[in-house]
Amino acid sequence: MTGVMMRILIRTTTARSTRPVTVRPARIRIPHRPLRVLDFDCEARPLHWISGDYVSKEITAIAWAWCDRPDHVWCYLLGQTTPQAMLEEFRRAYNEADLVTGHYIRGYDLPVINGSLTEYGLAPLGDKLTCDTKNDFIRRQGLSNSQENIGAMLGLSHKKVRMNQQSWRDANRLTPTGIAETRARVVGDVRQHIEMRRRLIELGYLGPAVLWKSGAHATPEPYTP
Repeated sequence: MTGVMMRILIRTTTARSTRPVTVRPARIRIPHRPLRVLDFDCEARPLHWISGDYVSKEITAIAWAWCDRPDHVWCYLLGQTTPQAMLEEFRRAYNEADLVTGHYIRGYDLPVINGSLTEYGLAPLGDKLTCDTKNDFIRRQGLSNSQENIGAMLGLSHKKVRMNQQSWRDANRLTPTGIAETRARVVGDVRQHIEMRRRLIELGYLGPAVLWKSGAHATPEPYTP
């Protein structure tokens, strides 16, 4: 930014009146609004083996909701829409958000979505403030950091939607039953997480927001089971 030097010339004059002058301070109104916080979650299926048990992933569902409107959850599913449409719709909401939140999003969801965007030749996600309820949880030992276990510990009203082996096989094969179960799972995760994050903030269990950079990280996010 270039600095600007201003010179002010002050001249002394004789006042013609001794009447007091009332100077009223000007009121400056600065518009402000609450942060727009987007809660989201995605599901994925294995696509091909890379090495050993490590596989690539394909997103099968993305769901999101604004934290001030938790009952209105958007959900896009593979088998009902194209991957490109699903990713572009999420990116529109992502770009409108001041902060995004979810469970292990810096370690999983955001990189997976960025990977899918690059696969289809789409622009990557931009840098964004994040609240990751797994990585930003206060340091502790002896307790699981999974969303399901944290939710149970807090006694949340929204429960984790469980899926067994057959449910996942149907979901990954994109059968009508599997797609319905995937929808219930991903939407349920968002609804539970909105409640969970609110409770964790009330208890003082979360650290400050962290800026997630879409570019390379010198230090990867640590994984804690």
